[in-house]
Amino acid sequence: MFPSMRRHAPGFLQRSLDEFKRQANIAITLEGVHGPGDKPYHLLKFSEPDSPSLCKTMADRSVGGYSTSDLTYRAPDPASSSPAHLLWHGNISTKLPEKNASIQRTGYAAFRSQDRGMSLMGRLFWNIDPYMYLALRVKSDGRKYYVNVQTDSIVETDIHQHRLYTKRHRGANGPDDPGEWETIMIKWHEFVRTNHGTVVEPQSEMLREKVKSIGIGLIDRVEGPFALGIQGFWATNGGLERKAAKGQRERELEEAAKEPSSGINKGMGTPSETNRSEDAIT
Repeated sequence: MFPSMRRHAPGFLQRSLDEFKRQANIAITLEGVHGPGDKPYHLLKFSEPDSPSLCKTMADRSVGGYSTSDLTYRAPDPASSSPAHLLWHGNISTKLPEKNASIQRTGYAAFRSQDRGMSLMGRLFWNIDPYMYLALRVKSDGRKYYVNVQTDSIVETDIHQHRLYTKRHRGANGPDDPGEWETIMIKWHEFVRTNHGTVVEPQSEMLREKVKSIGIGLIDRVEGPFALGIQGFWATNGGLERKAAKGQRERELEEAAKEPSSGINKGMGTPSETNRSEDAIT
């Protein structure tokens, strides 16, 4: 138990050393001058059995509601081409607390990364300013999830949100479709500043040099179970992801070309369908 906790939640000196190494690497490679290029900046990787300790879960149960929210590690499964990941799962209930009449709205769940803590250089934040996108690798059940980003802003309860749009979620191609893993990229400047679920006006730009936490919430208030697989979060400029997506599309077209045809190219779809598949990396 203790060794795994030390690895994922290092002490003050280890955090200081890690931050020093990161900043030294930026100086040595001149990233501060030339930018990171296509090199991704991994924020959270859920590849170890104790990965759930990287995050904290939340639900309306904290105010007497009945929704649940849990994180479970899933080992890689070569048979299904499933990578190591966290499964965020639970159940949404809109039932109001029986002993707290002041609560008039329930039906939500979320998780976010743990606070990064302090180091010799001060409080630790993610500086994602050199990057254009937040990327995440997910396998969704198709529910209405939102990606949440919190920064060291003046108003501590402000959260920047963006809908998690997926195209290969469970049921996307029919009731028997189990869904597939897909990489989603969201432009940082497209996040919307909110406070307690309400859009804040006037909008202000995200403080990208001081990102405190990232996570996902489910606030559609649709009763029933939910399940979302997450392999990780990272900041990127999109180069590597687009190359990977292009390679995947080429393999799919090659496989489709091998199938028997009756005068049409089965599996390739119309030009508009092919373009829509490319939008999975946006």
